[in-house]
Order: sequence, then C-alpha cells, then structure tokens
Amino acid sequence: MSEREGLSANSTHFTLEGVPFRILGGSIHYFRVPRAHWRDRLLKLKACGLNTLTTYVPWNLHEPERGVYLFHEELDLEAYIRLADELGLWVILRPGPYICAEWDLGGLPSWLLQDKQMKLRTTYSGFTTAINSYFDELIPKIVPLQVKRGGPVIALQVENEYGSYAKDDQYLSFIKEALLSRGISELLLTSDNREGLKCGGVDGVLQAVNLQKLSYGDVKHLAELQPQKPLLVMEYWSGWFDVWGEPHHVFDAQEMISTVRELLDRGVSINFYMFHGGTSFGFMNGAIDFGTYRPQTSSYDYDAPLTESGDYTVKYHLLRNLLSTYNNEPLLDPPSVQSRRAYEPVVVTHYISLWQSLQCVETRIRADDPLNMENLPANGNNGQLYGYTLYETDIYTGGELNSRNHIRDRALVFLDRELIGVLDYRNQKIRISHHKGEMTLGLLVENCGRVNYGPGLDNQRKGLVGDITLNDVPLKQFTMYCLEMKPSYINRLESLKWVAVGKKPSYPAFFRGRLVVDEPTDTFVNLPNWSKGVVFVNGRNLGRHWSVGPQKALYLPGPWLRSGDNQIVVFEEFKADETIHLAEKYPEYGKIIDVSRQPFCTLM
Repeated sequence: MSEREGLSANSTHFTLEGVPFRILGGSIHYFRVPRAHWRDRLLKLKACGLNTLTTYVPWNLHEPERGVYLFHEELDLEAYIRLADELGLWVILRPGPYICAEWDLGGLPSWLLQDKQMKLRTTYSGFTTAINSYFDELIPKIVPLQVKRGGPVIALQVENEYGSYAKDDQYLSFIKEALLSRGISELLLTSDNREGLKCGGVDGVLQAVNLQKLSYGDVKHLAELQPQKPLLVMEYWSGWFDVWGEPHHVFDAQEMISTVRELLDRGVSINFYMFHGGTSFGFMNGAIDFGTYRPQTSSYDYDAPLTESGDYTVKYHLLRNLLSTYNNEPLLDPPSVQSRRAYEPVVVTHYISLWQSLQCVETRIRADDPLNMENLPANGNNGQLYGYTLYETDIYTGGELNSRNHIRDRALVFLDRELIGVLDYRNQKIRISHHKGEMTLGLLVENCGRVNYGPGLDNQRKGLVGDITLNDVPLKQFTMYCLEMKPSYINRLESLKWVAVGKKPSYPAFFRGRLVVDEPTDTFVNLPNWSKGVVFVNGRNLGRHWSVGPQKALYLPGPWLRSGDNQIVVFEEFKADETIHLAEKYPEYGKIIDVSRQPFCTLM
C-alpha cells in the first residue's frame, strides 16, 4: 500500500493528497465534552460545512501524577481521532505541551511546580525531561493515525502562541525535534496573535495567525512575513471566555459572518475557536492575571456556534448558510436537537459540616511552616492538584492578621471554626479581637484556577505560599488538610452521620438531595438562592457555582445520570437554600458585553 500524500504548504494554497485543499476547521475539545456526546458534536460540526476537527491535548489530565498516564474513557484521544475519521473529518492536533485553552496552568501538570527552580516553557532540564517522558507515551499513539499512515491527522501544532511568551529561543526547536524524532511526519505549524508572530516561528514550520477582527491587518502581516505560503487563521475567535464577577461575553453573529466571508473570499483557511466550547468540569478552569487575578468560569460556552450543551445558535445557522456556498457537495442535514428536561426541584434533606468531613480526608500533615498545595504529600507525593486546603494553627492573642499577599487565591478565615472574614488579593488584613486562652485559627484556602496565559504563568503555586503573620509575627505549627474533593472523598462522606435539614447548619457544609430519574437526560443545575461552592452529581464534580455570575447554572450531561436514584451534593461556603433546581434551558444572562465593540487589550 503506497503512502498517502499529506497536507502540503509549498505554495500559496494547501494541497492534500496532491489536490488543492482549504482547511475549514472547528475546535471541539474531547476533554470538555462527555464521551457519549462526542459523535453528536462532531456530526454537527460536519453538517455545518467544516472538514477538519482541531483539538488541544491536556498534559495535566493525561499525566496527573509523574509516570501515571490516563488515556481511557473521557480521555481516549485515539478513539476521538478515529471517530473523526469515521465521520469523514480531517484532524489537526495541538499537543502542546502548553495549550492555554482557559485551562488550569495552560494544561501543564501542577507537579512540575514542586521544583523550586522550574522554568516552564523553556529548555530548563527539569521541564524538558518531563516533556520527553510524556511525549514518549503520547506521540506513539498519534503516529499511526497520521494521514500518511492511513489516518486522519493532517497536521500538528508546535507548542502554542509561544511568540507571546518567548523566553527561550531554543525551546520551539526542542518541541519540533521532540515531535519529529518520535515519528511525526505530517505538516507542522505554529499559531500566534499578530504581536507574537515575530517571535513565534521556527525554521521549517508554517506560521498561522490568531484573530477576531480584520481591522488590524493581521492577515496581510502574515502574508508579508511568510510569502508564497498558504494563509491560515488557526484561531478565529467565535466568541470569548467569561471570568467570575464580570459580564458574559458575546460576539455579534453578523459581524462574525462578515469577517469570515471576507477571509474566505481572500482564499484564507480558517479554524473556528471555539466551534463548541463545552465545559471545564471539576476544578479545571484557568485564570488570567495582567495585574489583576481573574479566574474563569466552569462554563466554556464561549458564545460559540454550538452552545455549551450542544444546541444550535443563530451563529451556527448563518455560518452553515455561508459555508454551503464554499462546499462542492451538499451539506449533511444537521442532527436533531438533543432532548433536555427540567426535572422536579431536588429537596435538600441532609447536610454535614466541613469540620465533620475532615475525618474523611486522606492527606493531613503537621509542619512548622505552611506548605503550598504543590508541596503537600498528596497523590503519591505529587502534591495537591486542585481544590481547597485547610490550614489550622493555635493562637493565644488577638490583633492584626496579615496574609502578606501569600494567599492563593482566596481564604475563608475562622476562629474556633466560626467564620470571621475573607482574605484574597485585595483584602490582606483582618482584625482579630483580643481574647484570653488558646483559640484555633483556620484558613480554608481555595485554588480558584491557575493562570493559563501571560507572564503570571511562572507564579502559580497555590494555597499558602509564604508566612502569614499575627501582629507581625509569623504563625507556626500548622495542621493542613487536602480537600481535592475527588469522587472517592465525596463517596466516603456517605459513611458519616448526616444531619437532617431543619437545624441551622454551620458553614461551610455539604448539602445532599436525591434526584429520581426515569430516563437520563441533559439538564442544568440552577442554584438561585445559594452563594458559592461546588456541585457534585453521583460523585462527579460539575464545577463551581458563585452568585457573582455571570454563570447562572451548571451543565449536567444526561449520560452522567442513571435511571433511578441520583445523589446531588453541593459544597456551600456561605448560604444554602432548601432546593436545587434543574432547568431545561440555561437561565438568561444578566449583563453582557459584546467583544466586537471592545479593544482586544481590554479583554485581557
């Protein structure tokens, strides 16, 4: 069997298998979509007139602990690629190792940060050694799926937007060689915004640009930088991500279509980022920090052509109409809309306080000085990855408690397990009233998400990252509890004695209710009269809820429910309601902001 000819970029247009080819791509991240819904989402992508699927590959999910590799169930990358092939889609992979993606630490595993000298995204030996071990596992899974081997993978991206970071001029060459030496033979490319293009290239690798508007001349700049090469917008931003406490971001559908039409008329290839955003389930959301730390929501709806739950939008239909004129064959009929329903409200029946739950914690440690999350002896000494850490110590007087800006990212402060305040980046001091005798000071520190983009990437250790002081004296003798709230922990809580609702609970606490389902169907968990916390269904972490918005509900995939009894547990920091609502439709957003009318710099 002769080798197929792959994607070529040797002239002003791409060729694939020797004939002219235009990339019409869409990004759907397999790790943000329940596996049972992969086929539905990819069929919708194909029916829209796209021919290529693009996805990142998150290192921190595939190697959560050193040498522990996960490529099954929701993380079965090979199955995802084969499904795309079955449906007649080409694939462009973006294996990183850094992926940005509004994902915790840009997809890099937090155990890298145990090395005090760590220099992420450089040729620092501690980083490259870890990459080599990971790529030794990952790349052999991809090699047989390349187009030259009969698979659908037509290109791979070398790192991601490195021109915006550019701390080591040898690094991109190292990543390129790491791919080639392990058997990658398809087209390699990089992608950067306009400013990043000047530092984001590497010899022999096609450069692509990321953009949303044409007013800045980015495509023209790319053509001048790389003459006689095909033009590719690797990320055409179809919307934008949301951060807690700010308006919901949207991007006008007509403006998007106008820009896309102009790009297509100029012969440019394009990939929609995102075509379908999905959800950053669990604690996997990222954050941005360009002077102010801003964590992202669990919803990654992105105002994309398909909603977070896979519904069609005006954007989808307008785009499909446009792309139908650029396809030589009639488009597939779009799949029918998936069913969704509003279940009866779930009555909260029992609760258990955080303090009682501590007996189920697997990792607790005593030390003179507070340890940051990554250095706690959890997960086979790979550190605590996500979630909350409780720090407790005894004090014998009152006065001024000063975090010295060592809290990452937010702490509830307790005196004898009674809430007395909140410390974060803005509020770094609390006055503790004077008292006689010993009292227990507690700080429940939440890792709200590690920065995924920008210079703050190098400073993402979480928990208490240094001393805190009382009257300028550093506190000592801490007991620390790791609260990653994994399914095993949520399940262990069942062995404890829960209290029937009626008596006023002591916060924070876990609240429990039962959802009875006849036929499992997608729905939304809505908590209108709750405050802040995390939602678990049958032990799975759906994500964070917070009354500050803009996210108003959490997407609950039907495949994660079962016929009969389902348990919903809500960890709540401040205020619980008597019921948990399950809605068919996502609640209306409050304030929105149209990114088409905002300068790009203000969005970061």
